[in-house]
Amino acid sequence: MATSFLSASQLLLSPSPNRECRFMDTPGLFLSKSISNKNGVMSKSHGSFVVKSMFGMGRKKTSVVKRETVIPDPDYRLPVAFLGLAGGLAYTDNLIGAVPVGLLGLLLLVQSTRVKFVFGDDALEVKIGEQLEDSGENSFVGGENRWKYSSFVNWELWWPNFPILVYFKETQTKPEGQIHFFPVIFNGKQLYDVMVERAGSSKTSGPK
Repeated sequence: MATSFLSASQLLLSPSPNRECRFMDTPGLFLSKSISNKNGVMSKSHGSFVVKSMFGMGRKKTSVVKRETVIPDPDYRLPVAFLGLAGGLAYTDNLIGAVPVGLLGLLLLVQSTRVKFVFGDDALEVKIGEQLEDSGENSFVGGENRWKYSSFVNWELWWPNFPILVYFKETQTKPEGQIHFFPVIFNGKQLYDVMVERAGSSKTSGPK
């Protein structure tokens, strides 16, 4: 009786090579020899099965590289040019023309020390001061002073050799497109290069 029991136990614990073997009550822990181990579920080594982790095997880690933030340096040539023009008008006793031109030059001079164009990974944003404070809503068209590059339709820099204005049109503010003009109180070369890199090419050539 005992011999019969031992024989029956050995038959249960030692499956035939031609027969699949699996634990039916714990699916996934022990798989048949006929199942491929391509996915790293198990492998056979010297007659024994080695259960491998079903998670994290064979996965490739993908990393998204963010572009660095670029802030063009301030450029005082434009405000100085307006102040010089105002001085010339005043010298010729043309005070009617000298006053508004001079005030515009002073405004641009102050703004060139405060306003920052911050080119982030996916959007252009207008910030204020060295601490890059929020500039609030756009006082002319409303909405946040932040525009994704993917919304840019086109842009121009006038004029490349002595940049005065930067223009761009975007569809983020309104679907039909919103036009923006900004005086170039930043380094024109840096501004042009980063705009080309992140918003696509412009019709104008780069500043020299």
